[in-house]
Amino acid sequence: MQRMKLITACSFLLASQLGFSQNNIKGWYLRDPEKDGFYGISLDKTYDFIKGKTASPVIVAVIDSGIDTTHEDLKEILWTNPKEIPGNGIDDDGNGYVDDIHGWNFLGNKDGSNLKKDVDERTRVYYRFKEKFDGRQIDTSSLTSDEKWQYREWQKAAQQMNIDPDEKMEVMMLEILAKSLKKNDAIIREEMQKESYNRDELEKFEPQTQKGKQAKMGFITCLKMLNIEEDQTNQDLIKDLQEYVDGKKTSMDAKIVAPPDYRAQTIKDNYYAIDDKYYGNNDVMGPDPMHGTHVSGIIAAERNNNIGVDGIADDVKIMMIRAVPDGDEYDKDVALAIVYAVDNGAKVINMSFGKSFSPEKKWVDEAIRYAESKDVLLVHAAGNESHDVDVVDNFPNPNLISFNARATNFITVGASGDPHVAAGKVIADFSNYGKETVDVFAPGVRIYSTLPGGNQYGYLNGTSFSSPIVAGIAALIRSYYPQLSAKQVKYAIDKSAETKLATTVTVPGTDSSTTMSELCETGGFVNAYQAIEIASALKPEMPVNNPKPDKINKPVFINPKEIKSKN
Repeated sequence: MQRMKLITACSFLLASQLGFSQNNIKGWYLRDPEKDGFYGISLDKTYDFIKGKTASPVIVAVIDSGIDTTHEDLKEILWTNPKEIPGNGIDDDGNGYVDDIHGWNFLGNKDGSNLKKDVDERTRVYYRFKEKFDGRQIDTSSLTSDEKWQYREWQKAAQQMNIDPDEKMEVMMLEILAKSLKKNDAIIREEMQKESYNRDELEKFEPQTQKGKQAKMGFITCLKMLNIEEDQTNQDLIKDLQEYVDGKKTSMDAKIVAPPDYRAQTIKDNYYAIDDKYYGNNDVMGPDPMHGTHVSGIIAAERNNNIGVDGIADDVKIMMIRAVPDGDEYDKDVALAIVYAVDNGAKVINMSFGKSFSPEKKWVDEAIRYAESKDVLLVHAAGNESHDVDVVDNFPNPNLISFNARATNFITVGASGDPHVAAGKVIADFSNYGKETVDVFAPGVRIYSTLPGGNQYGYLNGTSFSSPIVAGIAALIRSYYPQLSAKQVKYAIDKSAETKLATTVTVPGTDSSTTMSELCETGGFVNAYQAIEIASALKPEMPVNNPKPDKINKPVFINPKEIKSKN
């Protein structure tokens, strides 16, 4: 089984606390290929280049699961709304969001409750339109463009709702494996007299009883079967495996019986009315800020403070917008999160999430178009399914169907690795790719950054952590060369792609070889130094009769039309 299959809905791998053997790879992704021998982004070289230059503050919005606002390496870099008075219960700035001090939580209720988990978008689409489409003769020529898109999405969902026997068998085997791990773990913890241990510690441990020896052998056998990394602890492994099994069982159950409407139970907005947009609360931490905390640290953890990690950009404030639950995000929340970020001054937006269905894509497309009109750059993770997203749907994306156009302010990022890190693959085996749809690759394996809960730090894997590396580089460019447009920043990042690091790579999820030019549009790996050097040589774009920013209208969202039965 591929390691990336044992992940939570947020599509990341949790490594354990720092082990001695990891010290030499901490921050590998920031290093220089030529000087240090790692396929990193040459950050030190970048700062040497801009030394003595003046930086301008930049706001980076992170649309994610939440952020640990108390973390020692993040609390000083949080965006603070200058027009809002904390805790007075009044919408001081008149933007519709009360006490939005560090951002906004679109997954909350005004009573303080929060949506933690939800089902995948495929399940929501299938049951939402089942009564309208299932078993009916649909005359597509009579449908509006909105209706045709919804019918397309429902057909795709319906095709995937049959229970796969192989998937069912996989879940059964993993349930057995999880029970075995838990049983052996209890014996090992008792004999080791410690609650947490990793593979290396277990292999060095010498049990004193036959029962302990059998438990050790059984546990290590399971680790090898699952291809578990050495540094992951027993606690994290069992937790991740159980969450994966529970998620798969929930997904299979949903193919038989419609799941609860978690959104209606907690958020209680009118989802189908985009004008109902002032819902949520100001709790940007949320119930599980793991993912967003790690992402934020990569971009902007306080630099040169002699603790934890250094973020990529040095004059950045992070605006957290919570819109990603444990499960697929909603199009409405994503669209409103983008608009909120733009209206509150963000110049870069990181989006480390994604899904294969988007029933309200029109809303998201309009928000992306709005961001483009306001010169805001969006950076998006390509996803972790080893898919060719030239042929498999991946949302959000820059293909603005409603406008018959491609957004010029959108970067999609795949995950790269390093010969000296983890499995040693140059392209992460889990990463999505696409010759026409993925722009560039950035490090996404064993990325060390901030974790929530008591000033923690650790390693995570995924394109979710490649995206903020590019977002951090974009923020750096926008900080030191603020006269450049979002389109020019994208140009500098694309042109920075290093194409000579690896001539032949392995296609993710396969044993087949190919060239980098077949996996992404630039055919290379992002490099901060080369990007900043290119940016320094660019001249500001001449305005092309564009209206002034305050003259640009906000997107006019169109509600999706409910399809009436056509018999």
